[in-house]
Amino acid sequence: MAILPDGTYDVIVVDADTDEHGDVHLEVAITLGPLIGHVVALRGMHVDDRQRGARPVDAMSLMGVPGTMRVRDGVPSFRPEIV
Repeated sequence: MAILPDGTYDVIVVDADTDEHGDVHLEVAITLGPLIGHVVALRGMHVDDRQRGARPVDAMSLMGVPGTMRVRDGVPSFRPEIV
C-alpha cells in the first residue's frame, strides 16, 4: 500500500476491531477530496478520543463514525467525531 501524503482527511470508519492486546484496528474510507473512496487500514494506531477521557476505546462503538485522519511524517492518527 502506498503511503498517504501528509495532510488531513475526512473519513468514516467502515471496520473496527480490538485485538487480544487491546489495540484498536480500524479501516476508514476517505470521504472527500481526490482520494475519495480509498480505504485505509489503521492497525494498532492511536485514537485521539479526548471526549472519553482516559477510558479505553470500544472499537465497535466507532463503526460508522465520521472523523478526521491526520497524516504527519507518514504517520496517521485518527480523531472520531463522537457527539
